[in-house]
Amino acid sequence: MAETAADALVEGLQRRWGVEVVFGLPGDGINGIMEALRKRKDRVRFVQVRHEESAAFMACAYAKYTGKLGCCLATSGPGALHLINGLYDAKMDQAPVIALTGQTFSDLKGSSFQQEVNLTAVFADVAGVNQEVMNPNQVPMLVDAACRHALLHRGVAHLCFPVDLQEKPLDDELSMHKRHGHTSAAWSPAMTLPSEGELAHAAEVLNDAEKPAMLVGRGALGAAAVVEQMAERLGSPVVKALLGKAVLPDDHPLTTGGLGLLGTRPSEEVMAGCDALLIVGSSFPYVEYLPKPGQARGVQIDDRADRLGLRYPVEVGLVGDARPTLAALLGLVRRKDDRSWLEKAQASMKEWNELQRRRAERDDVPIKPQRVAWELSRLAADDAILSVDSGTNTFWAAQNFPIRGRQTFSCSGLLASMACGMPYAIAAKVAFPRRQSIAFVGDGGFTMLMGEFLTAVKERLAVTVVVIKNGSLGQIKWEQMLFLGNPEYGCQLPEFDFVRFAEACGGLGIAVREPGQIRPALEKALSSDRPALVEVAVDPNEPLPVPSLSAKQSLHLAEALARGTPGGGKIALTLFRNKVRDLAGK
Repeated sequence: MAETAADALVEGLQRRWGVEVVFGLPGDGINGIMEALRKRKDRVRFVQVRHEESAAFMACAYAKYTGKLGCCLATSGPGALHLINGLYDAKMDQAPVIALTGQTFSDLKGSSFQQEVNLTAVFADVAGVNQEVMNPNQVPMLVDAACRHALLHRGVAHLCFPVDLQEKPLDDELSMHKRHGHTSAAWSPAMTLPSEGELAHAAEVLNDAEKPAMLVGRGALGAAAVVEQMAERLGSPVVKALLGKAVLPDDHPLTTGGLGLLGTRPSEEVMAGCDALLIVGSSFPYVEYLPKPGQARGVQIDDRADRLGLRYPVEVGLVGDARPTLAALLGLVRRKDDRSWLEKAQASMKEWNELQRRRAERDDVPIKPQRVAWELSRLAADDAILSVDSGTNTFWAAQNFPIRGRQTFSCSGLLASMACGMPYAIAAKVAFPRRQSIAFVGDGGFTMLMGEFLTAVKERLAVTVVVIKNGSLGQIKWEQMLFLGNPEYGCQLPEFDFVRFAEACGGLGIAVREPGQIRPALEKALSSDRPALVEVAVDPNEPLPVPSLSAKQSLHLAEALARGTPGGGKIALTLFRNKVRDLAGK
């Protein structure tokens, strides 16, 4: 039997549930748990972070990249509160994470003691299992329940542990309905398949279509082969939601790339012209980019019934896991001999890729940000892991870093939180130490949690950080102009020397100011045996690379420029020059 309740906690996580890494920050509210981790440091790695929000982001990313249970740890009060943002990232992107928090002494609860926060109330929305330890003998049962729930439901579980109970031993004084060892780690993922009738109905919808389209998301990441087979049989273009970017390589002849503001014009055309839509493992939220209701018959595959029909009025909803459900459906779908619909999309994609190449290879000074993503994509290893922050950098990575080989991509999807890029990259390197781990970030998002560069140095993680430096909260600036017609306000950032910061931390820092410096700087960073940061000063007036602007967005942009957006003349000139270059094919 474990020596203390904290020992029982860590033993259960490691031995029964395979937890090998805990991301966190010590505090006196978790002293017992830290001691239990210290005694098992040869079996459980503790990664000390600089901020608890990062610990939650890291646990989320670790779960996303490995499929295993992510684990984060924070002390009572403010430490626990700092976890919330990263845990919502896990909840919204369906990553299995268990969060462990301290709590004040059990006999002082209710006395407004220092750092006493009602944490189970705070975590009630984000965590599916959300329990406070009241008796040391509960711990093995709670560990099993929490881990099982997080894995089965791909979500967050939270255990709150009063500090005095952490050091108390388990004993033999049990309730009449309890025995030691009465729970276990037995669990199995719920592999579900739709009925034969539902599959036949879905096949009938797809077989009747003349212009079918597929939309794939993160839920299809493990089903790449059968996605490809289905698309080939249907003669269907494959459109990818952002978290589904790695389902098929971006140079695959069956895909038209992403959808929405971060997507491609061919994907917009596919959605505007299709007469049937097969959605696989995606909850793409921007319904304005999907076919209009009544335009296309819909079939959706998702292992959560409450997601069916959430974004599009599908005719057939198939509750099932992506790979086996697609495989079963494939046997009922006829191959379409007419490939004209697919060929039209492929021709459009060829033009789009050529346009993107021309834009990315320009030698302008200041540097165009798409050039950075483009050069990075050509240098990254075939199994590199790309972690992207939220902001304009997300646009450049989505459109100008074509995924290939076994490369992996992720970001904060539905939550779209800034500051995730650096923590994600650290978690990726911890999980896969032999693979390249790249953080592609903006200067705004990176500075929020840039202390984690010190974590990479301390842990000797050779992470490559590429900072797109435009001196602005760029996406917010463009949203103010495009969506409201307002001049940019509150988005300018102070000057900061990221190179000196990286060097002060003990890492490698490289500054890039001209296009010819990009490639050698990235090569040096990617081959470094220590954390490396490449600061690239880019054109702050380069507009968001949206596939197309609506009439209202164009009007709003003109209004914002006329009303005094800082640098409005340069922005207008940049827009004009870019349009001329695109039309001239240069």
